[in-house]
Amino acid sequence: MTLVDSPATTSGGPSLAQERRLVTAIPGPRSQELMARKAAAVASGVGTTIPVSVVAAGGGVIVDADGNSLIDLGSGIAVTGVGNANPRVVEAVTAQLNAFTHTCFTVAPYDSYVAVAEKLNALTPGDHAKRSALFNSGAEAVENAVKIARNYTKKQAVVAFDHAYHGRTNLTMGLTAKNIPYKSGFGPFAPEVYRAPLSYPFRDGGLSGAEAAARAISQIEKQVGAENLAAIIIEPIQGEGGFIVPAQGFLPALVDWCRANDVVFIADEVQTGFGRTGAWFASEHEGIVPDLVVTAKGIAGGLPLSAVTGRAEIMDSAMSGGLGGTYGGNPLACAAALASIESYEADGLIERAKQIGAVLLGRLNALRTADARIGDVRGRGAMVAIELVDPATGAPDAVLTAKVAAHAHANGVLVLTCGTYGNVIRFLPPLTISDELLVDGLGVVAEGLRTA
Repeated sequence: MTLVDSPATTSGGPSLAQERRLVTAIPGPRSQELMARKAAAVASGVGTTIPVSVVAAGGGVIVDADGNSLIDLGSGIAVTGVGNANPRVVEAVTAQLNAFTHTCFTVAPYDSYVAVAEKLNALTPGDHAKRSALFNSGAEAVENAVKIARNYTKKQAVVAFDHAYHGRTNLTMGLTAKNIPYKSGFGPFAPEVYRAPLSYPFRDGGLSGAEAAARAISQIEKQVGAENLAAIIIEPIQGEGGFIVPAQGFLPALVDWCRANDVVFIADEVQTGFGRTGAWFASEHEGIVPDLVVTAKGIAGGLPLSAVTGRAEIMDSAMSGGLGGTYGGNPLACAAALASIESYEADGLIERAKQIGAVLLGRLNALRTADARIGDVRGRGAMVAIELVDPATGAPDAVLTAKVAAHAHANGVLVLTCGTYGNVIRFLPPLTISDELLVDGLGVVAEGLRTA
């Protein structure tokens, strides 16, 4: 880290100095001004993780209005995998902006929407015929995946899993497991949503993936019944629920059961997709082929876009006009998606995710060896987390987690917490981050653990 007396450049993209630099305390006076304006103008239910006023970002850093340069280990919650202000994305969006901004694809279509669909059909797991439909947010795409599955199967029930997060709309709140802050006071929720136990190796007492799947399937059969079940929806690695990686064999067993019982298997790859885990999609690590794949976040370099991609016969079951929306597949977002996908491919970012994962797992497992409060280190690629616990009991330690995160924020490192119990720190750096920045950021987290 460096300490300087004047603000850094505010030009975006890779020209930003790739360093952690504190000019003021966090938050500085200009950031405090913005937070005061936020309190007066923005609904209090819209919270923030760190009270800074961002003016530029790129590579692996975020620069605030006071000239502080923070290491970004969150990527806008796994959105800016290709880096913030990625040059390919900026160029593509600028060109599209100069051509036209909107026609509504369902009114007057355009090439880029179709091109994004073609890319998604080719990249998602499986070599079967596929179709895609584009939307705006992960939650919107989840809702559409469910309604497509219900329409195709002519069944209504949907099963989600413990610790799941699928969004904040009415249906997706029902699918989401965590009450506060996502659900409390916002009901009633959509009906015919059921919950099954997840494979959670750290807390499953040695249950294998096959055993955990048998437990879940037994509960589904007894409490719902395959004859009533339209779809199972699951994150291949859970995001907000705590970066839980199911035990090997859990996901394939669920897929096999779905195939045998005419149930649509939906993989929610909103947080895990687009190279984040060291593969295009996390489903690939278990060799599973979902019927429907939901994507968002990392798809378009920061512009709002999401998609449902799946088996042609399922996707085509909806009547003409049954899918769509005013802004779904906006031309600016589509241009950004095509440029982002080009960047993942041409800039070696999927391989880079594997390299980041090696650094994260190596450094964090070394910390775990020295500190029993780190109960678990888990994840894949550039999607890794630590679960903090009381070493005597294994009970979740949300207080320690908050202290470590606060220390990181005060010292110029943006980290995110998660988990049903609020005791998980997750690491989601841009895939463009340097090893030097990554190691520096992890050092600050380690310092936070030592001083907590």
